[in-house]
Amino acid sequence: MDKSAIILAGGFSHRFGQDKGLLQLANKPLIKYVLDAISTLVDEKMVVASSKVQAENYANVLGSDVNVLIDVDDAQSPLVGALTGFKEAHGEYALLLPCDTPLVSRDVISLLFELCINRNAVIPRWPNGYIEPLQAVYCTKPAYEAAKNALSEGKLNMQSMVDRLRGVRYVSTLVLEQLDLELRTFFNINTPLDLRNAENMLKRSNSHSLSLSK
Repeated sequence: MDKSAIILAGGFSHRFGQDKGLLQLANKPLIKYVLDAISTLVDEKMVVASSKVQAENYANVLGSDVNVLIDVDDAQSPLVGALTGFKEAHGEYALLLPCDTPLVSRDVISLLFELCINRNAVIPRWPNGYIEPLQAVYCTKPAYEAAKNALSEGKLNMQSMVDRLRGVRYVSTLVLEQLDLELRTFFNINTPLDLRNAENMLKRSNSHSLSLSK
């Protein structure tokens, strides 16, 4: 097995009053958009929840080909979710994604996987230096060790894991714009307005696809 996907779904949205990944966008849960986008790009799909109840909620919605995991630590942090996924992943490389990015780009993900060969990580980076460690590809074993060491020192942020990795390659979002013009791949749902905007983006994309097929 070569490629795994780890979808972090541990966050509960107080704005929406439910698990964010199960929010409906055009009659489909957000997390299913993410899983559908990467389904043909990976050999293994995992979703990481923060509790048994949450894991059961996701398992009831997702198919049997998705492995639903529960965080190995009670600390509420994406780093804990990442560690949980890296620990169980069978692929040499592991894609890390949040559950609330329904417009994630298959082309961008494919490029990240290609660039990660012989690297310990490939992470998108904005011109201002801000990085996207939750939309990145990692070499699984080194990433697991880096995450474990960071947590053992009481660090809970993704940067602490990245700082412990050697051989990290950063890819500019200016490059990724060539594949995803509006960089919708990074658009995440945090508010009801974001949800409406995402629905409008989907409608525009569908209309464009229909016009091209005529």
